[in-house]
Amino acid sequence: MPLRRHLLAKIEDRTARVAVIGLGYVGLPLAVEFARGGLSVTGIDVDRSKCASINAGRSYIDDVPSSDLAPLVQDGRLSATTDWSSLDGVDANGGACDAAIICVPTPLNKTKDPDISYIVAATDRLAEHMHAGMLVVLESTTYPGTTTEILLPRIKRNGYTVGQDFFLAFSPERVDPGNRTWHTRNTPKVLGGLTPACTQVASALYRCAVETIVPVSSPAAAEMVKILENTYRAVNIGLANEMAQICQRMGLDIWEIIAAAKTKPFGYMPFYPGPGLGGHCIPIDPLYLSWKARGMGVETRFIELADYVNSSMPRYWVGRIQDALNEHGQPLRGSTVLVLGVAYKANVSDLRETPALEIIAELRARGAKVVYHDPHVPTLPLADGSALESVPLSAAALAEADCVFVHTAHTQVDWGRVSELAGEKVVDSRGILHAPTPG
Repeated sequence: MPLRRHLLAKIEDRTARVAVIGLGYVGLPLAVEFARGGLSVTGIDVDRSKCASINAGRSYIDDVPSSDLAPLVQDGRLSATTDWSSLDGVDANGGACDAAIICVPTPLNKTKDPDISYIVAATDRLAEHMHAGMLVVLESTTYPGTTTEILLPRIKRNGYTVGQDFFLAFSPERVDPGNRTWHTRNTPKVLGGLTPACTQVASALYRCAVETIVPVSSPAAAEMVKILENTYRAVNIGLANEMAQICQRMGLDIWEIIAAAKTKPFGYMPFYPGPGLGGHCIPIDPLYLSWKARGMGVETRFIELADYVNSSMPRYWVGRIQDALNEHGQPLRGSTVLVLGVAYKANVSDLRETPALEIIAELRARGAKVVYHDPHVPTLPLADGSALESVPLSAAALAEADCVFVHTAHTQVDWGRVSELAGEKVVDSRGILHAPTPG
């Protein structure tokens, strides 16, 4: 039986074993969905504490309740390890893994160029354990061409022919932390294989975990899909941030303007200003494309301008805080600023790329005393090695603050009470306290 047919048969009867490499916000939810789909799943991560937590049935990801994880672990459907030899089938679960899905981080370095070192390291380790008939899928967001240029040479060196002896594809993650409506299983999955056989095998596997598969012509096309999605958001958020600054200078309320504009039933989609971009995707992904385009002699003016505007927002809001204090005859130096929310978005504990860190650092550098409240983040590590502890959002804390800065619009916060007790001391980067709704 050809290797492709053999692997498809194992996927169909749920005897295929899947390895998920990287057990963060992308990898763990995906591993859970594959296990729910009836497959045996092994998670591989360098973090021993994460592996121990999973094997004890305890989740560290907001979107994966321990009540969902624990039964899968108890039933032997899901386990985690730091040992790459689990790909060879030497662990208690038996046979070798039939599919390996790479979900490792892809950050930027200090010059805002792509850092794909995690992808390279994971692929090199995976290549040591490749066997005939194996499917490899990259989910980590990266620039178009990575799957073909980086992964393929590393795993092809074993002498295999892609599409016959092994199968390779790219399928971008589309995780939205904290979204209770759209999650791993019901969010359509874009997928591009290196050959039609690769797309067929990868599509069959993902149908075990995802309701809708969207095949595209190649891995590079799938890579570009994810970059386009997040570039679209970054550019439009940049426009909203610039409009917020213009409206403030004109004495207009940007939240009123957006609320009225979105009543138009066609030709307009609302995007909102804020303290700056956060999370792993939107601040980073467009710059992967910009870096790739520069190497081809193509200018990416929209991307670079949006990055400039969005990256300037933390400094803009520090200036707004300083101006608000000045209006009451009070300098920033020596003042107490209470920051409400430090996660990058509402109702999650995710601190990746959160603008709060830059805002707090700048406030402290200018002599302000900073305290914060976040029901999801009890401790906030700072770049200088120190840490802040979340304070209760009490009447005393609001009274003692010289300025209250709204950074994250967590729904657990009683914003009406904040407005009542803090009054004119509030600087609101989210428009949550006063956004009008046109009737």
